Amino acid sequence: MTALERIVFAVLVLAVAGGGYWWWKSQQNPAPMPPPAAVTTPVAPAPVPEAAAEGTIQHPIERAPVGAETEPPKPLPKLADSDAAATDALASVSPQQKAPDFLVPKTLIRHIVATVDNLPRDKVSMNLWPVKPTGGAFLVASSPNGKVIAPANNARYTPYVRWLEALDAKKVASVYVRFYPLFQEAYKDLGYPKGYFNDRLITVIDHLLATPEVSGAIRLEQPKVLYEFADPQLKATSAGQQILLRMGSENALKVKAKLRDLRKEVARQAPKG
Repeated sequence: MTALERIVFAVLVLAVAGGGYWWWKSQQNPAPMPPPAAVTTPVAPAPVPEAAAEGTIQHPIERAPVGAETEPPKPLPKLADSDAAATDALASVSPQQKAPDFLVPKTLIRHIVATVDNLPRDKVSMNLWPVKPTGGAFLVASSPNGKVIAPANNARYTPYVRWLEALDAKKVASVYVRFYPLFQEAYKDLGYPKGYFNDRLITVIDHLLATPEVSGAIRLEQPKVLYEFADPQLKATSAGQQILLRMGSENALKVKAKLRDLRKEVARQAPKG
């Protein structure tokens, strides 16, 4: 599996996590718990790359040289007809050799590209998630300091994180490389005619890796109907960073580890000169 699959998997797990808790409804069940103290450990933000000249590629995706493959690669389908091929590719690198039940296979590559592009923003469109929303109710607990995310809530995302951990990074990267022309086409169609999707992917991964790490339960506030983070620093984070925060620190660390592996596979620097 190539880089394509690796990207797909990392994004899928984040999307699954985000689909279930982007905003929390006040009707969700509070449960008592010991008074937790939320301590935010800021992580140095990833360096923002200098703006490249229009059309300049910083992290090129290179195919294997002619003759290096054991067999000729199969021709890619058209982007509009790629759902079956992309789903089969995901299945081939999944632990049980089948696509996960939470996958939304329709318009898969376009939705993955749109989700990646939106993760550093304030909001994302739930209609573009490549996976179904996380099941179960979001759990809120009571503490002397107010409402917090209940520790039991983390278990809702554990199966997806375990699935991600089981993926082979190099195989995922291999799939990504093979399907890359379709990812690039979808990115241009998104409104970036001279953009390069892999460069955007690296920027987004770096942004997610800079997510603050929190020790203890995260405090919530309820200014109106919906719950929000009480900590101003956490409240100011992007949609993608909030997804990592809400899945719990242990799950987030595992996702970050897989993102680092993915970055190693797809972040080759363009030659200078």
